[in-house]
Amino acid sequence: MAFLFETLVQEFGKRELARIEIPNSIFDNLKFEIRPYQTEAFQRFLLCYNEDFDGKPNKPFHLLYNMATGSGKTLVMAGLMLYLFENGYRNFLFFVNSNNIIKKTKDNFLNANANKYLFKDKLVVDGKEVFIKEVENFEESDSENINIKFTTIQQLHLDLNNTKENSVTYEDFKEKKIALIADEAHHLSSTTKNNGELFGSWEGTVLKILNAHFDNILLEYTATLDYESREISDKYQNKVLFKYDLAQFRIDKYSKEINLIRSDYEEKERIIQALILNLYRQELATDNNINLKPVILFKAKRTIKESEENKTNFHQLIDDLSEEIVHKIKKTSTISVVRKAFVFFEKKGITNNTIANRIKSNFKEENCISANNDAEAELNQIRLNTLEDENNPIRAVFAVQKLNEGWDVLNLFDIVRLYEGRDGKAGKLGKTTISEAQLVGRGARYFPFKLEDGQNPYVRKFDNDISNDLKILEELYYHTKEDSRYISEIKQALVDTGIYEDEEKLETKQLSLKLDFKQTEFYKKGKVVYNKKVPKSYDNIKSFEDLGVKKKNYDYTLSSGIGKMTGMFTKEENGETSKIEQKDISVSNIPNHIIRYALTHNPFYYFDSIIRYFPNIESLSNFITCSDYLGGLEITMNGTKARLNGINNKDYLSAIQGLLESIESEIKTNLTEFEGSDYIKEYVHKIFKDKEIKVLKDSERADGQIDLVSEHDWYVYNANYGTSEEKEFVKMFARRFEHLENKFTNIYLIRNERELKIVDKIGRAFEPDFILFCKQKEGEELTFQVFIEPKGAHLKAHDRWKEEFLQTIREEKKTFEINTDKYLITGVPFYNNSDENKFKDSLNEVLSID
Repeated sequence: MAFLFETLVQEFGKRELARIEIPNSIFDNLKFEIRPYQTEAFQRFLLCYNEDFDGKPNKPFHLLYNMATGSGKTLVMAGLMLYLFENGYRNFLFFVNSNNIIKKTKDNFLNANANKYLFKDKLVVDGKEVFIKEVENFEESDSENINIKFTTIQQLHLDLNNTKENSVTYEDFKEKKIALIADEAHHLSSTTKNNGELFGSWEGTVLKILNAHFDNILLEYTATLDYESREISDKYQNKVLFKYDLAQFRIDKYSKEINLIRSDYEEKERIIQALILNLYRQELATDNNINLKPVILFKAKRTIKESEENKTNFHQLIDDLSEEIVHKIKKTSTISVVRKAFVFFEKKGITNNTIANRIKSNFKEENCISANNDAEAELNQIRLNTLEDENNPIRAVFAVQKLNEGWDVLNLFDIVRLYEGRDGKAGKLGKTTISEAQLVGRGARYFPFKLEDGQNPYVRKFDNDISNDLKILEELYYHTKEDSRYISEIKQALVDTGIYEDEEKLETKQLSLKLDFKQTEFYKKGKVVYNKKVPKSYDNIKSFEDLGVKKKNYDYTLSSGIGKMTGMFTKEENGETSKIEQKDISVSNIPNHIIRYALTHNPFYYFDSIIRYFPNIESLSNFITCSDYLGGLEITMNGTKARLNGINNKDYLSAIQGLLESIESEIKTNLTEFEGSDYIKEYVHKIFKDKEIKVLKDSERADGQIDLVSEHDWYVYNANYGTSEEKEFVKMFARRFEHLENKFTNIYLIRNERELKIVDKIGRAFEPDFILFCKQKEGEELTFQVFIEPKGAHLKAHDRWKEEFLQTIREEKKTFEINTDKYLITGVPFYNNSDENKFKDSLNEVLSID
């Protein structure tokens, strides 16, 4: 039997799922950009909640989101809470197993001054401002706003089964429908997993609440669901609405990559080595205008006492740190990234003495924190959950187990294991090793940064440029003693979590431009044309029409009270009938004060909002009266003759409010945050360079097609580590080269190993796999620059927009004067080996080859 997340796809298909629109109640009120997988998380709920299908869960709904640590489960919670509010829910019960997580979540939901507060400054649903209020029980709830009770599952269980004054009771859940939100929900299923008795258990309490009202809904969230357990699998088969695990999170580049730093150093030297890498990250980030304060976690094995001793020893180590100790690491470490760090320090004039002093300053005792016992963890919870804040001085955290769950930190880059040994037996991973792997997974949240406008700050940027110095800002290092058996076990544990890909399965390839190509005039002086992703400019928007608002009247039907009564089993109808007529009314003829009243009750039309989209309006009065905006629109009133002759101010207000909502919807449909810039020109030698890449051993990409590409000067790199489709394209090109050579000279085919992007008008970027340059032999000095994208048949539909973008480029026929030459920028439809001749014809047409 399929899980619910599989059933949805079977019933509706991926395309239907992708067509589900996110309602404004979610889209307009969340502070953070919604990522693609979070969009899918919302779409799945909307489909399941609103549509009937085979396998749909029965009411009261009980659903689960299985989402990776760091993937933004709380943002999905917040968005669904807004949608449920829009659909009549007012009372929300949030519970989890830990007080620490409660405090963090309260900040996210209630504290507008917190960096991780999830909502915009003003929440608006259905045109009305909404407030989020914390309540102790639902007797005090507000029917106009969102009411949340935060509690632990332990406290909830006690309150419900030992009633006391002002506590929540089972009666609260019988009279009012409640949305229950359970975080770290895997803790709720221990009874099921152990085949225990539900009655009297936490799990039983939650189910009793859920079943108290037919319209109640339970939304569970966890990164950890034990699919191997038959009991858990049976329980959640019709409940897991969305699965987005750590492996997919990593593949989609939202996490740091994990590297194991193991050495034969003693503990003190391992710590100093980690401190040197910490400083290297900091200085490298500063050198690239990135504001980063990297944090180190020092991990004890079992006891708080061990961790406190570690902290004491660390402070002594910092006090004793000297340039001689730094020099020793410089001379003895064989780890490549440590050597790279010292090369950087030398280049920047940072001496060993300066390194020691800066480390001493960074790791003063007041900049270190212990997170071991419960009281201390609660006292320091704010600082532990705001480590990225500029005014948070913490640089080192000492812990045993308290941070393994619920810790939300982005700028953790090093975990140092301050103990040795392993607890695996008979080929089975030990509990300590599994716990260590889970901690590493929690620390792998990506630290966002960008190097240029339009670049996505939340994803890795150097997977295909592994020699780039900045790659260290996308990596988490786990420092341990060299121990082959332990290393093998921790690798397996990390692979099992999905956050790690064993480097032994990868091989590094050198991708180099051929020396002969580097001697050409084209490489030295030639240019490549492309564009960049930039924030959308509205400077040229001077009317509704410029933002896609159609010049069509808004229809409004006046209430009349006219109706009919029809017998259930007869065709006769009783009641008065009257002819419905229409009347067009210009907005400019509606009293101005009514329009202003309607505008002030819709936050989208606050002046500081509309000026963003229509920067050329002079005032609110101009927006109301100008024919390019509201003054140029009409409303078609529908009603009886009597009603049309007696339209009152209330009718005008309702009609204007409907018109404004319609305009808002049209504008939002056509809004984009980014767009493609105008074309820019850059030297070929500045864009295309030698680089290292990693590929899976024995995969299709591991074969560099060297036998073919090494023979031809027109292929500028030493190898083609592309897909099988890309290799078939190069074979076809080799067969067609003689045909091209009849008309062109300076023919160069460049594989674009993620060096260059082109961006369409709504800000979508893609990296064409190849760029072809060729210069006409006869006629005007004209060089063709052709974007080419081989595409497997299974991906063509998904990437249709890219092919349409290439068509747009082809139809625009943009030309540029570069030195004494003219460049024509163009593109061709996707290449696919099964339809190769069609591509040949398209390429011939683009290059004007008979």
